[in-house]
Amino acid sequence: MLGKRKRVVLTIKDKLDIIKKLEEGISFKKLSVVYGIGESTVRDIKKNKERIINYANSSDPTSGVSKRKSMKSSTYEELDRVMIEWFNQQKTDGIPVSGTICAKQAKFFFDALGMEGDFNASSGWLTRFKQRHGIPKAAGKGTKLKGDETAASEFCGNFQEFIERENLQPEQIYGADQTGLFWKCLPSRTLALETEQNTSGYRSSRERIIIMCCANATGLHKLNLCVVGKAKKPRAFKGADLSNLPVTYFSQKSAWIEHSVFRQWFEKYFVPQVQKHLKSQGLLEKAVLLLDFPPAHPNEELLSSDDGRIIVKYLPPNVTSLIQPMSQGVLATVKRYYRAGLLQKYVGEGIDPKMFWKNLTVLDAIYEVSRAWNMVKSSTITKAWKKLFPSNEENSGMNIDEGAILAANLATVLQNTEDCEHVDIENIDQWFESRSNDSSCQVLTDSEGAEDQAKPAEQKHSNKTRKADLNPEKHISHKAALEWTENLLDYLEQQDDMLLSDKLVLRRLRTIIRRKQKIQNNKNH
Repeated sequence: MLGKRKRVVLTIKDKLDIIKKLEEGISFKKLSVVYGIGESTVRDIKKNKERIINYANSSDPTSGVSKRKSMKSSTYEELDRVMIEWFNQQKTDGIPVSGTICAKQAKFFFDALGMEGDFNASSGWLTRFKQRHGIPKAAGKGTKLKGDETAASEFCGNFQEFIERENLQPEQIYGADQTGLFWKCLPSRTLALETEQNTSGYRSSRERIIIMCCANATGLHKLNLCVVGKAKKPRAFKGADLSNLPVTYFSQKSAWIEHSVFRQWFEKYFVPQVQKHLKSQGLLEKAVLLLDFPPAHPNEELLSSDDGRIIVKYLPPNVTSLIQPMSQGVLATVKRYYRAGLLQKYVGEGIDPKMFWKNLTVLDAIYEVSRAWNMVKSSTITKAWKKLFPSNEENSGMNIDEGAILAANLATVLQNTEDCEHVDIENIDQWFESRSNDSSCQVLTDSEGAEDQAKPAEQKHSNKTRKADLNPEKHISHKAALEWTENLLDYLEQQDDMLLSDKLVLRRLRTIIRRKQKIQNNKNH
């Protein structure tokens, strides 16, 4: 009689290995024998594949998946997702993180997200948070999380050998990386009177999207931004055809791009666009895409074109801040151009900051961040690859600080703008570098819009006069022109043959009309 099988508890790493072997075609029965588990357990692992991979992607690559065995979630899952995103960003940037800082940041996010409950960022909570994500103890004692310079140097050497062996040119070498963008993040000193900043109506924005930038080492081929939001079709997209957006849009609830979303982007957008570009350059349709570790993506073997000529390579753990091209100033430059565009849009419309914030939609943000990505110079991208291609640096042009120029220009403009007289270059610089978690990056809450809802009589009068305003035989009001412009923009979003430049022109006209409306309203008062 056979003895009872000893109970085996697999680690997350074991489960990932089983998933990989299942994809390679190894049978359930063989895996059950190798790992000493039942076939039903192997089938359960396959069934929970997405959940296991997503959990592993959010854990520390050096210890999180190798020791942890359970995937017990936090009571406050949204807070947990935001916190691990914040922690990983600090780690990438080499910023010291202590237990006290983690606790304060958790409390800040809990309040900023408007969450309900009796949350206490205690030492017990901190311990459980670190255990859930496999964060080593040293990371909670203020230890500066530096990149692994040895691993980075070794990878650079191996990568250059790979490039020479495969006979790849910089035109055929791509890099991609993602970052969170708080698209309603506005500078407190710039867009609000200092006396109002301390009121309860101001807080850091929690409106967030994920953007992923991808370009080749020459900077001459920049793919459309990949943007990921939580809503499948946000309210601001009403009437818009997603295929006509200037970006590739996906939706998900996770803090970082998920396995399935990335694979879809790679197969449907990256591979076809790269093949088309290389063909236009008279080059062999062969390329490599450099990605971060831990990857929120499938294994290297699963990411390749049908002919196997376009593949991916992953960076080793803890080298992002040292050699990941998009993290060498490219993503930061996109955010600077985006925030500079927001300020210019605010100045151009000349409306009250509360109204500006209220009017700003995620669709506006998508167009603005697309414009920001288009403004990034090829020389900026080329310089970002200098550690992987030292010989390329001499062709990248002068090392001009684009952020300093933007800050100086914006400070000059804003100092001559109503309610913005106190702005200076230092304030703009702080705002450019802010991560929407401090006082330099604030917006108004929805409660500030209550004032507008307290005027039902005025709204009724507005509804009665709307039809009269739309009568083309009479003088066309700014209000009517603005409404027509909005409708025309909605129409263009539904058309698949309209150029991005046409849409941007119309958006510029909308800004002019809003400014004229503001001037007229000031005269009437």
